[in-house]
Parts: sequence; C-alpha cells; structure tokens
Amino acid sequence: MIIDQNTIKKALISLLLCSLLSGSFFVHAEVLGKIAAVVEDEVILEQELDREVSAITQRIQASKTQMPPEYILRKQVLEKMIIDKLQRLMAEKAGITITEEMLNSSAADIAQRNNMTPQQFREELQRQGMSYKSFLDNMRNEIIINQLRSREIGGRIKVTDREVEHYLETQEQVGNEAVQYHLGHILIAVKEAASASQIQKAQSRADDLVKKLRAGEDFTQAAMSNSEDDNALKGGDLGWRTLNDIPTLFSDKAGTMRQGEVADPIRSPSGFHIIKMLEVKGLDTNHVVTKTKVRHILIKTNELVDDEEARKRLLALKARIADGDDFAALARAHSDDKGSALKGGSLDWVSPGDLVKPFEEAMGKLAINQISDPVQTQFGWHLIQVLDRENKDDSLEHKKNMVRDAIRKRKIEEETELWMRRLRDEAYVEIYQ
Repeated sequence: MIIDQNTIKKALISLLLCSLLSGSFFVHAEVLGKIAAVVEDEVILEQELDREVSAITQRIQASKTQMPPEYILRKQVLEKMIIDKLQRLMAEKAGITITEEMLNSSAADIAQRNNMTPQQFREELQRQGMSYKSFLDNMRNEIIINQLRSREIGGRIKVTDREVEHYLETQEQVGNEAVQYHLGHILIAVKEAASASQIQKAQSRADDLVKKLRAGEDFTQAAMSNSEDDNALKGGDLGWRTLNDIPTLFSDKAGTMRQGEVADPIRSPSGFHIIKMLEVKGLDTNHVVTKTKVRHILIKTNELVDDEEARKRLLALKARIADGDDFAALARAHSDDKGSALKGGSLDWVSPGDLVKPFEEAMGKLAINQISDPVQTQFGWHLIQVLDRENKDDSLEHKKNMVRDAIRKRKIEEETELWMRRLRDEAYVEIYQ
C-alpha cells in the first residue's frame, strides 16, 4: 500500500506536538508558546502571529483605511506568514543566503534614498514603532524570497522582439498606448485539483461579491476581507499600470472599463478574479535624453599606486594638457582603460545610466571641452573631458524598452501567482485557529 507523504508527515508532527505538550521532551508548553500553525516541519507561534498582526494593524490605521474584522485580519496575516515560511524553507534547501554585509549595505542604500544618515534612519524606524533588528529581519526575508522567485521563475521568462512589435502594432491600432490604469484586484482562490462543487462555490462567492461592490461596498475593505493573493493586505491595490503591464488575463477587459466600474469575475487556473477600475489617466509618451560625447584617462590603484599617487599623476597630466599636450595622445600613453585608450580615451556617445554614478555626476557638471579634476569611481581615478552634448528623442526605443520590461513583469506576475498557489496546495499545513 502506498501512503501519501503528507499523511506520514501529519502523523509524525502530531506525535511530536503531543510529546512536547505532555513534557516527554522536557519542554513545557509555556516555553514553546501556543502554536498557530504547523508548516511542513516548522511551527508558527501565536506570539509571532500577534506581533505581525499588530504591525500590520498599525500600518492600516496609519493609512486611514477602515480595519477589517479582527478574525479576518488574523486569517489573512497567518496565510501570508505561511506562504513566506514555505518560500523561506525552499530558499534554505536551495542554499540562498544573505550576508550581514549585503544586508547592511541595502539598509544604507534605503537610508540614503530617503536623504537620511544611517543613525537618522534608525531613529525614524523607532519613532514609527519598529526596531532596527525587526527591519533588518523583514528586509532579509524579502531579499531571500525575491532571489528565490528570480531563481524559480525569472530565469524561465523570455520576451521576444516579436512580442514587443506585436504589442506596439496592436496599441497603435486601438490608439490607447498613452493611457494608464489604476486597478483594484480581488482573488477568490481555487485549488488546481478542486472538484466541480468547490469551483461552483467559489464562483458563487465571487458573483455575490461583485454584486456587493456594484452596490457600493468599499473595495479596499472587501479585498482585505476576501482576497487570497499577495495584495490582500494592501486593499487589492495593483497601482498605476499601462495596458501592457496588466496581467494578460484581464488586460482586454481593463482596456474597455470606465472609471469606477467593477468587471464580472474572470476565471483562471488560480481561481476567480474581480477587478475594479479605480482611475484612468493619459500619459506623455515623448522621451528626450541628453547624450554626451566624452573621453577619459583612467589610473587604477594597486599595491604600488595608492589613491594619492593616482590623483597626483592625473593632476600632472591635466597640467600638461593645459600647456598644450594632446589629450588623446596622453590617454593612449597613460590610461589604464586599454579599450578606450586605443581610441584616445574616447567612450563615444553615452546615455544616462550607461556609466557609473560618480562618473556621470562629474561629467554632468562639465562644460563642453572642460576637463575635470580627478574623479574617483570603483574602477580607479579619472580625468574626464566632455566633447559635445545633444538632446535626442528616443521615444520609440524608450517605448520598446518599457514594453519589454512590462511584458516581462506581467509574465513573472502571472507565473508567480500560479507557483505560489501550487506551493501552498502541495505543502503540509495544519492551522490551529
């Protein structure tokens, strides 16, 4: 007789729990705390659930959104914790880890983007009721899960040139490439192996919810209380998207909806989707970039050449150029960037984002033909000279890149939804609520 692995696991974990609670392992229930759920061979404690519910409650209250009933909020938060734990367990098996150095570097970047010093950022977190350790733990979890999804899903996603061209051709025909949509989304989930009666029950639930929404029920509240996807605790808000950035399943429907309209439930392998058009607005599709023709001389640092020595060498070269020596000749003779040195230091025409940030920032401050003081980047020290600038309308290329990125994002989103649903359905989970 073949016995299902989940059945074996359930029996073993039940024995373990009984042993723990009876004290046969000399561990008291008071030490463990009450168990909220068993996920594979790990547990989620009530106190962990309480902390997460408290944190999310604070965020919802801060956003001035009406709170869902407590039992529904706890159910949604617990489900999110279960999915997160399943993903972390999979990441551990895959050997995905985050070093303290990577974590601290990411935290420093976030502080910098918010125009704060690391200390100011810590103080702001404390003011909002979150410890720095909790912040780092949450960020580590998010980074690990993102790396897992990238590994499991991202590598399989391809966007062809033909898909991009087809989208652009289609959008030009319907004339709506300049429109952006703000959507709300609710998922009534259905398991892959669901019976006909289970599917019918989910559809009836979705139909009833659509009627209530059309009668005026608050969408954010309804999403928090009913949705079974990642955005539930955000009120189902998908944010602003162009049509090609909306999941294929309901992009056609979204393109015809009026603001405030709620569509009929849409069936997918994951279940029944309810979408509401929250807002619609036009977009400016013109995209002009400033391209710069630039050249440089690079001196790298090593065991023999430190930062001070590299700066001195470049200042000496700058003085020679001021006295009449040819920049290109000096670049060929002295630059450690051998690729550009052969071309007299020329990097040709570059667009924003092509070069590292310190180089671009220094380059942007230079007038035509002006030579910079020594500039340090991760590659060494540079003398930079801007030869020319021009504004170029690259709207078509920019649009193609945006379409490619959006199609890829949409494909990843659709595949992630199916992957997470499958992960949840195939795992052993026991809830004690």
